[in-house]
Amino acid sequence: MPISLENSENIAFEFIASNTNSIDEQLIGVKSNEKKFLLQLRKRESNYLLKSEKYTRPSINVVVQQALKAYAKVSSAKVSFSNLSTKDHHHMQNKDSIIKPIEFFVENFPIDKEVWIEIGFGSGRHLLHQASQNQNILMIGIEIHKPSIEQVVKQINIQNIENILLLDYDARLFLEFVPSNIVGKIFVHFPVPWDKKPHRRVISSAFISESIRALSKYGELNLRTDSENYFAYSLQTFLDLNQVDFQLRKNAEIEIKSKYEDRWVKMQKNIYDITMINNEHSDELIHIEKFEFEKKTVLQKHLKELTNKTFKFDNSFIHIQNLYKIDEKAMLLSLTMGNFERPSHIFIIINSNGIEYYSNSPIRSRTNLFLHQKLKGLLYE
Repeated sequence: MPISLENSENIAFEFIASNTNSIDEQLIGVKSNEKKFLLQLRKRESNYLLKSEKYTRPSINVVVQQALKAYAKVSSAKVSFSNLSTKDHHHMQNKDSIIKPIEFFVENFPIDKEVWIEIGFGSGRHLLHQASQNQNILMIGIEIHKPSIEQVVKQINIQNIENILLLDYDARLFLEFVPSNIVGKIFVHFPVPWDKKPHRRVISSAFISESIRALSKYGELNLRTDSENYFAYSLQTFLDLNQVDFQLRKNAEIEIKSKYEDRWVKMQKNIYDITMINNEHSDELIHIEKFEFEKKTVLQKHLKELTNKTFKFDNSFIHIQNLYKIDEKAMLLSLTMGNFERPSHIFIIINSNGIEYYSNSPIRSRTNLFLHQKLKGLLYE
């Protein structure tokens, strides 16, 4: 597939970076309406595979599809197979006002009205109902399943609902950036049980503590699940806290049910509720400034020496994964950093202008501030 950096319509291709450890992989920098993300190009035996890079992928598939089609066009590629949708995406016309990046909430969290949060909204039935019945409340829906996000955006536009914002992000990390004492309710309905990987569960002592801080006095955290194991685990997690008020219910009727709950009820499964009531007024969050790098020279030889190395600290780590060469003076570095249970995948561009995070900077949490300082030490050695 010929390589080209020509632009097409509203898509700009900024660079092509080749994996220094594999001649079969390249990453293509894409800019679309101030959004930056990567496409991945892999050479196979008789052809190439072009797809979006999963960690920088935008929440809306139509943007990715535009970039994939544009690159195929400017590279004069013969497309032998494509799984791109041909559906009309006119219903996504208001997506930018509905779907927000995490930076929106970190920089300017909406505080002019009470907030309710639903984590893992799925088909959106409960989220849409709560928003339509409580129009003075700002509903924030968090979901990582992109088809579900698109389905809910479509319904928001059809129903003309104006008090919902959506976010594609890890809910456990999101709560760290919610201002204190402004959330009325947090819904966690039918989360994935993760019986074999319990560390991936939403409910944890850390999550409950952040919920207590974000909730207003007498605000509520509601877990609803069909999993007896998840219920037992969550109940014990609540009991392990020094002081907490909560209510337990079994097979309670609620106003609106998800399609999953309808399925479980037909199967005669029990439904469990734990509702925690917050009785505390919490201190305000401490503001953390934007992460930046000093303008210092970083040798490519030094970057190669860091590749595939892991640096562990008390409760967090940095793993330098791959190094990509853009040209003689510019490199792209991929790495994973964060808490052991909730790491983030990050890309860094290093060139004659210095160092900067590409596509997404680490969210300004206390853990990431510590790791940002450690990363600077590693890069500048």
